[in-house]
Amino acid sequence: MSVAFTKEDSAETASETLLPDRPISPHPNLVTAAGLKALEHQLQQAREAYEAAQTIEDVNERRRQAALPLRDMRYFAARVRTAQVIAATTSTDTVAFGSTVTFRRDDGRVQTYRIVGEDEADPKAGSISFVSPVARLLLNKAVGDEVTVSGQNLEIMSIS
Repeated sequence: MSVAFTKEDSAETASETLLPDRPISPHPNLVTAAGLKALEHQLQQAREAYEAAQTIEDVNERRRQAALPLRDMRYFAARVRTAQVIAATTSTDTVAFGSTVTFRRDDGRVQTYRIVGEDEADPKAGSISFVSPVARLLLNKAVGDEVTVSGQNLEIMSIS
């Protein structure tokens, strides 16, 4: 049916409801067990928001309210489908996916991060993605090893 025969306010209103897909990383979708549960939870939340939007009577408002949850449903469904759960490491000899690593910077700051999947990374909460520059340099290193990031040395103090 042509836009001319619908109750669209304008062609602009129609385009507001067609959001582009969220970009999907080209890297393997490695996740912790908790990361997979978080992805599944976010997918469920998107489904619930989409279903709630479908109850709105005004077609234009329904489309506007459904656009974001629909886009999120596509994203999280793809991320759940491609997730590769990496079992928690039992070794603390070297830094691995899922490890928590503490390091000291040249300026004396001590930082601790857990290395996790891209969707579960939250540096403010103490987790970084395994594809981040710092994590890539730390992976497979041992306590006492040093790496250089942006001209700064990081010395690994502990791995758990």
